[in-house]
Amino acid sequence: MRISTFWYCLKQGIINICRNILFSLASMATISACIFLFCLFFAIVANVQNVTQVAQSTVGITVFFADDLPEERILSIGDEIRSWGEVREMEYVSAEEAWESFKSEYFKGVEDLAEGFADDNPLAGSASFTIFLNDIGDQDQVVSRLQLIDGVRKVNYSNSAVAGLSSTAKIVGLLSAVIIGVLLAVAVFLISNTISVAAAFRRQENEIMRLIGATNYMIRAPFVVEGVLLGLFGAMIPLGGMYVLYQKAVLFINERYQVITGIFAPLPLQEIFPYMTGVAMSLGVGIGFLVSFFTIYKHLKV
Repeated sequence: MRISTFWYCLKQGIINICRNILFSLASMATISACIFLFCLFFAIVANVQNVTQVAQSTVGITVFFADDLPEERILSIGDEIRSWGEVREMEYVSAEEAWESFKSEYFKGVEDLAEGFADDNPLAGSASFTIFLNDIGDQDQVVSRLQLIDGVRKVNYSNSAVAGLSSTAKIVGLLSAVIIGVLLAVAVFLISNTISVAAAFRRQENEIMRLIGATNYMIRAPFVVEGVLLGLFGAMIPLGGMYVLYQKAVLFINERYQVITGIFAPLPLQEIFPYMTGVAMSLGVGIGFLVSFFTIYKHLKV
């Protein structure tokens, strides 16, 4: 494309927007609302996934064995569990290690009291495995398999945490899909109407251009540029608002909820904003381009 052609199409696209300013503003506002909600849900989903990943690395399943089960058999069971595809990592704590950990925590400063158990480990039979999974969603399935193993006395796991994370992720994903889908449909309708009105305004001009030999490309391009500009402006506005809003939200959470952020800190803006920007801009420009391209196609027969 020659530079003169580019500037002509850009100029005509801007003129089209100004001629139909109310339709244009309505289209941009709808796209902005759609993309703002997309960015909002994007940030929520990204943080929920981050919490899930942290939970996968910190929330484990603890398996205890029968008191009379030999250590050789316990280690053999451990090798079997370690071979499961769902298992990412395992930690073995022997009865002696469990007693030493208990002593250092509960007899700190009064070590003499623990000497009475020198030849008698009160935690004998408390050997255990702590299992960390690749996907925390597999926890129920793994727990069921563990409970069927002969020699397993007890399985401790955090079912409520897993259920809460899974439910939150599903609800957020479903809600975001429905709302964004509705707004996308409205945005497509408004942009299509905006382009149609612009084409009606320029119908006589398009007829003259066709008579003097203008190609379909030269007639269509200004309208496609108009759609792209509507999508571009519609994406830039919510991205700017989301940039400020997310920064303030992270600052507020870090100041007011330090107990929570000490465990699950929100993702920093610079970590998610580049991805958010790329997807949001592609969404806005893509909608504007596709809708304007197919809408103006039926107006080419002038």
